[in-house]
This record gives sequence, structure tokens and C-alpha cells, in this order.
Amino acid sequence: MQIKASTGNILSIKTDAIMVYHYEGAKEPEGEAAAVDKALDGAITQLIKKGDIKGKLNEVNVIHSLGRLPAGRVVIAGLGKKRKLDTDKIRGVVGGTLRQLRGRGVANVAGAVAGAGVSKINIEDAVQAATEGAMLGLYTFKRHVTKKEGKRGEIKSFTIVGKGRRRMGESIERGKVLAEAANWARDMVNEPSNFMTPNDMAGAARQIAEKYGLEVEVFEKEKIQELGMGGLLGVSQGSQQPPRFIVLNYKGSKSDRIDIVLAGKGITFDSGGINIKPTEYMDDMKGDMAGGASVMAAMMAITRLKPEINVTALVPATENMPSGTAMKPGDIITAMNGKTIEVLNTDAEGRLILADALSYAKKLGAKAVVDVATLTGACRVALGTLCTGAFGNNNALMSKVIAAGKETGELMWELPMYAEYREQLKSDLADIKNIGNRYGGAITAAKFLEDFVGGIPWVHLDIAGTADTSKDKGYQVKGATGVPVRTLVKLVLSMVKRK
Repeated sequence: MQIKASTGNILSIKTDAIMVYHYEGAKEPEGEAAAVDKALDGAITQLIKKGDIKGKLNEVNVIHSLGRLPAGRVVIAGLGKKRKLDTDKIRGVVGGTLRQLRGRGVANVAGAVAGAGVSKINIEDAVQAATEGAMLGLYTFKRHVTKKEGKRGEIKSFTIVGKGRRRMGESIERGKVLAEAANWARDMVNEPSNFMTPNDMAGAARQIAEKYGLEVEVFEKEKIQELGMGGLLGVSQGSQQPPRFIVLNYKGSKSDRIDIVLAGKGITFDSGGINIKPTEYMDDMKGDMAGGASVMAAMMAITRLKPEINVTALVPATENMPSGTAMKPGDIITAMNGKTIEVLNTDAEGRLILADALSYAKKLGAKAVVDVATLTGACRVALGTLCTGAFGNNNALMSKVIAAGKETGELMWELPMYAEYREQLKSDLADIKNIGNRYGGAITAAKFLEDFVGGIPWVHLDIAGTADTSKDKGYQVKGATGVPVRTLVKLVLSMVKRK
């Protein structure tokens, strides 16, 4: 889909549909909607008075212009209450509205800038939000569907109409970069595990490195053994697919220091190992590499935006499978930093491979670390599917992560990290065990990871509840969400400004 800016009069644009907006509670159309209403002899006003157009958030009304405008249809999208409008609502309204128009024979849409000047929203942010919403909301994953759809049902262009073509163009480009990265992560997560093995993840890393100019290293099993990554080796030993450890580097600063490491869990399929999962929903476990996909996708966007900062992404990638060679409950393994781990549950495997990634980040001398993982069902139970669980050891870094999530609409909620939770992980046979009791499981998982950070400012994001969605809503589409790609990029950009 082509997204472009126009400074023309929306009334004069010849297209399949033009999109204007209405606020809940407004008694008459405003802005571009008022101009369209006048051209239609007050049709919008009449529908407002009759209660057919209410302006509720995500409400969509379509009326035909009947030749009074060059556009065949007029779409009135509801923005909800004006005082509650924010950029994430703009994303959702634009994404959801365009998705509704798809399939109605609408191929080309022109839309006014939504919400600029309201609730301190500037035109740049409004245009960027609309761009992200359009691209995220129209996302589909049909790679393995052999029956191809016809041209009907495809939106080919979205023109955003407002003032300041250059500013709008720059905002559109930023929005494209972020949305394309999130959609790339969605593609990876939606792939079935026979098309997204650890080696396939490594191949994807090499592809983006070549395309965008990133440095890439892929450690194979021999190198992983040499580094002493016992967590990654232990989890992988039940699978016929060899493990990979992926390193992507972006150098935007002249310094040799790594300003931040983004580490992502890359379990390309999680059967649970010997502690095998129940059959129900096991097919969803192809998405247990969403954390790894998100940090790789974030690197795509970061290198395109070229901030003056050095960023490294680390992705330990493996399957977790049961077999005669699989790691067993009660086994003791040694992580890269030398700590021994008593494995009481082989389905608590993500923390084992992240232990090695965090140890490697410490070895690199990273100034800060953010790890991302579909780590615990306990986090999904605690927070549902609305918020990502956030855990950390540094208030300043945590504040930046939460602020970045609020701006992108990828909400984060900080959970406690009291020292007493660590007591659940005490082992009689090793330095630490990989699970605690059934209570506070998301927190004890984070406390486990903290043992391998080595005091570096660190935030752990548990995306078990937010990495996928079961229905279409706003700019989210059933399947992988791409969370928290845009948050990670926003975080990195904010760190540049405050260096």
C-alpha cells in the first residue's frame, strides 16, 4: 500500500472514499467534516441529529456522495470524546476503519489529519499515528494460502490530507519505518515452526543485516559450547534442530561502548520438553520466539532512523523438545557466567537461554539491557492481554521504558521485585533453581534473570499476554501483534536525546 501526503483540498480529490472524523457529543460536524457536510447539503448534520452518527470511538459510517464530490464515498469515523483523544486512539481508528473499507471495493482512500491540535497532539504525531495505524491495521499473513484473493479487498493507497507537505512526508516515513518493522516481527511470529527454525531465525538476521547495513554474527553449536552457554545447550539437547546464538550490532556512535543491549527469547517451538505441555493451544507455541523477533525487528527500524547510539541485539534460538536426549527435571546445568542451575521444570526454559544472553551482555560491557520474552503464563494471568509486565533493577531505565510504551500504545505495568521473592529460587543442590512455587511466578522468573545481569541497569519485559491477540481490534489483527517493537525503537531514540 502506498501512503502519501497531500496539501490539496480533500473535497477535490478524486478517489474511492474520503475519510473525515466526528467527536462523540459534538452536535455538528467540525473541520473537514463540516466542509464535506456543506458539499452534501447537510447530510452529515442530519444524520447526527437523527442519532445515526454518534462519533463514538471506532464507529464507522459510510455514505455515498451521489456525484456531489469527486470521491464516491464519504466515511465518517468516530474519534470518541475529544478530551480523551490520544495518538493511540488515532492509530486504532485509522487502522480499524481502513480494514472495514477493505472488501467493499474501496481501493484508494484519502483521509483528513485526525486529531491535530486536540489534547496537545501536533500534526507530525497525528500523521505518524495515522500511518502506523493504516499499515498495522491492514496487515495480513497469507503466505501459505494457495488460493489467491482477487484485487477486490485490497487498499492500494492512503493519502493523508493536511498542511505542510514536508513535515507530513517526514512523519509518514517515520511511521512506515516503525510499522514495517512491527509487521516484519509479526511475519516471523506467525510463521509455523517448520518454517521458522533456529537456523531460519539466523537466516532472517543475516538478511536484515545485509539489507540495512547491520553487523551480524551467528554462533553455531561449537561456539556456544566454547562460550559455556549451558542454558542454551541444555534446552536444545532434546531437539534435532541445532541451536543458534544471534548477535546484531548497530553502531551509530563513534564510541566503542554498547549503550544498550536488546535481548530476546528465541524458542522457535516450545513443547515444554520432558514436562510436556497439554495439547490445547500447543500450536500457539510456534510464537515463543516473539521476543527474539521483536528485538531483531527493532534493529531494522533503528538502523533506518540512524540515531547516534550503539545498540546490540542478542537472540538465543532453539527448540524445546522431548526426546531421549532431552534435558530432564532434576538436571543441573551451568550458565555462561558459571552459575549452576537446578532444572526442576523443563517448561521453564526461556529463562535458561536468557540467562546466557544476559551473561553475554555483561561480558560485552553493555551500559543497559532490556530483555523481551514470552516468559510466563503467570504474567498473562496477572495482567491479562492489555499490559506487558515490566520488571527491573533501575528506576531511570524503567521510567523510560514505560514512557516509551505509553507513547506507542504498547502499555507496560511495573511489578515488584522485592528481595524476598528470590528466596523461592534457593536450591539445595545448585546456586539457583529455575522455578519457585506457583505464586508470583512472573516475578520469580524475573528474579531468576536478575541473577545473570550482574548489576547492569536492566528491564525485563514479559510479553506472554501481549505478543498475540485472538481478534481484530483497531490496528491489531488476529495473530502476532509485533509488541514491543515500536516501544524498543522509541526507547532507543529517547536515550539519544538524554545522553
